[in-house]
Amino acid sequence: MQLFIRHQTIYRYSAPLTYTIQQLRLTPRAEILQHAISWQIKVAGIRHPYTDAYGNQSHMLTITGPHDEVAIIAEGLVESGMPYQGRITDKDTFSPLVFTVPTRLTEPTRAILDFAHAHLPDVGKTSTSALLNLAAHIRGAVEYQTGATIVTTSASDALQLGRGVCQDHAHLFLACCHARGIPARYVSGYIDPESTSHAESHAWVDVWVEDSDYTGWVSIDVTHACLMTDAYCRLAIGRDYDSAAPVRGVRRGGGTETLSVDVQVTPR
Repeated sequence: MQLFIRHQTIYRYSAPLTYTIQQLRLTPRAEILQHAISWQIKVAGIRHPYTDAYGNQSHMLTITGPHDEVAIIAEGLVESGMPYQGRITDKDTFSPLVFTVPTRLTEPTRAILDFAHAHLPDVGKTSTSALLNLAAHIRGAVEYQTGATIVTTSASDALQLGRGVCQDHAHLFLACCHARGIPARYVSGYIDPESTSHAESHAWVDVWVEDSDYTGWVSIDVTHACLMTDAYCRLAIGRDYDSAAPVRGVRRGGGTETLSVDVQVTPR
């Protein structure tokens, strides 16, 4: 499938800034089943390209001098293939055990440990079907509601609240897997929403499975309790949102910040 993607992010400020530095993970990952036919990032300032610790194509953006707005537009055409049973077979440069370490956003509390024990009984390894079952239970426990949480909301907070968005579903899934010794990692990217109400900007997970005919990563959309298809575009992987966010940064000055994001995903 070919997806045309346009992702516009605009930060506006009530007072001038003197300095902005941002980490951009806005370039689709180069993988066996995915490549960018064309892609560009438009933004004022200086961009330094680099590859981060997880193999994500990234940029460090710096803007100096007075400015009261930062506008970032990433757009292009991406070719994606259909992964067989959601399997991601790209060769890793490090052990999957890297993705068993809890983070601030995925720390397993007693409530998460109980939830994981109830819905993921096997310790250390499990099957694709069992993990899809976990995703379905998470979707039932945390109702999808736009605006219910923010990017700093932890898996524990989302479970207690009972509402959240795709990143909360992903964080709770990671927390449950880590509690049971199963490698799992966060994925940020885009999805062709078709007729659903969910935003085109999306988050899901890769999890290490041990099926009878396969051992390796399988990509699961927790929000929809389904396997990843060719309707997805993968931007970045990481331990959680903090390490895979499309845009993160700090600023000097600026007063009050207002954020506007518009994402369009159109199949070709």
